[in-house]
Amino acid sequence: MDFGLFIEFPYREGMTEREAFAECFALVDAAEALGVNSVWLAEYHFSPISVLSSPITIASAIAARTQRIRIGLAVVLLPLAHPIHIAEDIATVDHISQGRVELGVGRGTFPDTHDGFNSPFAESRERFDEYLEIILKAWTQERFSFTGKHYRCDNLCVRPKPLQRPHPPIRVGITSEVTFPLIGRLGFPIIINPSRVFALSELAPYIQQYREAWHEAGHAGAPQVGLRVPLYVAKTAERAYAEPKASTMAAVQGLGNRVAGSASREGTTGDWSAQAERVRRMSYDDWLRDKVVYGIPEAVVDRLQQLREELDLTQILYEVNYGRQIPYALQLENLRLINERVIPQFT
Repeated sequence: MDFGLFIEFPYREGMTEREAFAECFALVDAAEALGVNSVWLAEYHFSPISVLSSPITIASAIAARTQRIRIGLAVVLLPLAHPIHIAEDIATVDHISQGRVELGVGRGTFPDTHDGFNSPFAESRERFDEYLEIILKAWTQERFSFTGKHYRCDNLCVRPKPLQRPHPPIRVGITSEVTFPLIGRLGFPIIINPSRVFALSELAPYIQQYREAWHEAGHAGAPQVGLRVPLYVAKTAERAYAEPKASTMAAVQGLGNRVAGSASREGTTGDWSAQAERVRRMSYDDWLRDKVVYGIPEAVVDRLQQLREELDLTQILYEVNYGRQIPYALQLENLRLINERVIPQFT
């Protein structure tokens, strides 16, 4: 099972934007030194709690300051971007990094993000499908044309082509039930973010739908399933429980409010009002049981092994600062313990 570090470039109260960038680049440097296999970057817009609005630019900076670590985007919000620019930019970073880039893509969970780009949220699935097809054509064909509902081009020659052939690995982010079979039919690996909809114990049947759709579509190879999950590892159970509590509950409150605020929007799938109410009702102990993995190294190893077996996972993207309020020293200790005491048990 592959492990990667997921980073949001948080912007805490009392911190300058310059300090936010410096802290997260320092965490990336520490990850490289600790032998972390990959680092994965979110994409946030109009957020007072993150400066990560330009993850491809950040990926280029990470490529220039590291030698070994792979650099993933999790995820690029395709409907908000121009597909040709994405194809060109990712291929460029692939060359700068000497073939260390991985592209995660998604359509964007929250409608208000789309509002800021004048991109109708109700069109996001159609745009996602078109733009992903365009990116693949731009990378794999010398020249290509495309005629769709939202984009047209004729006889384009896109340069550069990626260094990795036929192209960098592509993964699709999933946050809702209906997406599992859709992506299975397309034949892409997935990264699941369960926070809004799922308890970890509820994921197995949806992953099975993804696998069945993959095989029914006749795709070669085995489906690949990644899970984004917060980890907090400390030397005592008391510290593992207490230290991330305030930050975790801030994340829970913020998520519940944002889901509730989007519940009436066109284009959402599922009952967002019920999802918001469920999140808001959950206590810290509920969240520990259903959404995150916190504890001493041995307990975290046991829980991750259980999840790997139940869900047949091939990848874990772990957060060391869930809720974005954990002090840097504790993030660093968490990262070190994960890589020295947890991940070696899976190799």
